[in-house]
Amino acid sequence: MKRLFSILALAGLFVLSTNTVNAKATTATMVSSLSTMTATVMLQDEAAPAAEKSFTQVLKEQYIKGGAGFMSFVLICLILGLAVAIERIIYLNLASTNTGKLKQQVEDALASGGVEAAKEICRNTKGPVASIYYQGLDRAGESVEAAEKAIVSYGGVQMGQLEKNVSWLSLFIAIAPMLGFMGTVIGMIAAFEKISAVGNLSASLIAGDIQVALLTTVFGLITAIILQIFYNYIIAKIDSIVNDMEDSSISLIDMLVAHKK
Repeated sequence: MKRLFSILALAGLFVLSTNTVNAKATTATMVSSLSTMTATVMLQDEAAPAAEKSFTQVLKEQYIKGGAGFMSFVLICLILGLAVAIERIIYLNLASTNTGKLKQQVEDALASGGVEAAKEICRNTKGPVASIYYQGLDRAGESVEAAEKAIVSYGGVQMGQLEKNVSWLSLFIAIAPMLGFMGTVIGMIAAFEKISAVGNLSASLIAGDIQVALLTTVFGLITAIILQIFYNYIIAKIDSIVNDMEDSSISLIDMLVAHKK
């Protein structure tokens, strides 16, 4: 009986020790797994900010890689072109008037108060159409033909004001891609010079020069595209104002003829 109890006691101690060892091993495995997961999460958190770059940061990095030489000239073309475009857009928007309303006011003033009342309406209204009306009404006392000549002459002056500095915008549109292409040619020349000096073709040897060459072309084309959009808008705006000027001039001559009768 004592032997039986001794055997049972030894078996219990063996099972207990085995469970303890297994528990320690399991705990160690869990701790190791947790530490590995923590390290992985920390590495991912550190890599995330480096991977998530804003568009401006990427653009700045590519600009620096392109070199400060031709990239600076392209940037100057973009800045000056945008300055001219914004100035023209503001001027043209201020020059736009409600020509239908102005014609009606001038016609009513001619009928009620004569030429001087109509001139006062034009004097208090901004825009090239009102200025043309004023010049025509100012010559209305001489003859209708004199008023018509004044309208045509002053209409040419107003068109010159509307188209002022637009030629500079077209110049920047043409120069920007040319500068980009020139940077491309110079970069390729530098790459071939390295190849001829070393004597063998290595991608790592010429990769930097080719990258600079391509980046200058890309930035030059982007500058030209942006400025071309503004240029087309400005030309369309000028055409719209000129059409209003021509239509209003014809209406003014008709009003003066009717007023003379």
